[in-house]
Amino acid sequence: MQIEEIMKLAEKWIDYGVIGILVLMSIVTLWLFIERMMFYSSVKIEKFDHRDTLDAVLTENLTTISTIGSNAPYVGLLGTVLGIMITFYSMGNVEQIDPKAIMSGLALALKATAMGLVVAIPATIVYNALMRKVDIIITRYDRYVEVIEKREVDA
Repeated sequence: MQIEEIMKLAEKWIDYGVIGILVLMSIVTLWLFIERMMFYSSVKIEKFDHRDTLDAVLTENLTTISTIGSNAPYVGLLGTVLGIMITFYSMGNVEQIDPKAIMSGLALALKATAMGLVVAIPATIVYNALMRKVDIIITRYDRYVEVIEKREVDA
């Protein structure tokens, strides 16, 4: 395989691979956010006999959202590094350097980093919002247990 063919393949990998992975990460984050919010609105704290069981059920899938939020910038950065490598390789193969081609190549490379941030920032916000909701539900559970224990002591 020729180097030129490898570079063309790398360009397509950046466009379809890296951006595709970031779009998939975004869809997964949105899907898990909607699923968790629907679950949180229907959770019945009276059905849980232990706080740790409730905590485990409430925090299910939050690790995935956190992982997406923390790793999306790195996926974008990988696309940017590959794009810059391709741009430099292309510059080295021509006799006369075209500034327009260099700038457009670098701009296309940086779109992967921008896309990574566009995925990571909302994922981090969603994760923090869901963790706050978990804290609220667990606080409600703790209050519920206190009321039950007080009734038992008073009876």
